[in-house]
Amino acid sequence: MMYYRLFAELVVVIHFAFVVFVVLGGFLIFLWRRAIWLHVPAVLWSAWIELSGGICPLTPLENWFWIKGGQASYPDDFVGNYILPLIYPEGLTRAKQIILAAMVIFGNVLVYGYIFLIRNKGRFVNKK
Repeated sequence: MMYYRLFAELVVVIHFAFVVFVVLGGFLIFLWRRAIWLHVPAVLWSAWIELSGGICPLTPLENWFWIKGGQASYPDDFVGNYILPLIYPEGLTRAKQIILAAMVIFGNVLVYGYIFLIRNKGRFVNKK
């Protein structure tokens, strides 16, 4: 039973890391340009899940592990107190999901726009 709870917490940490990557991963492009090939699909997936009202496949997996581990719901520990509310905010409505998707898309458009402007700045300056 303990292993199921451990796996549940591991899936929550992976889920949280994915959310952080979606929100802040555009900045990784400054260090590793090829990250764009991982980040753009992650942003599109995240936006699609929010806009469609769908559920990330990690959520049912987390729930399955919690139930198998003897928990009826999420635990009341570090993961339950600090990470889960970030992934599943209280009072999440359809309208809030759409706002979150718009924020993810808009924020990443700004980051990528900035990156491509800096990258192409030399090309524009030399074309007088």
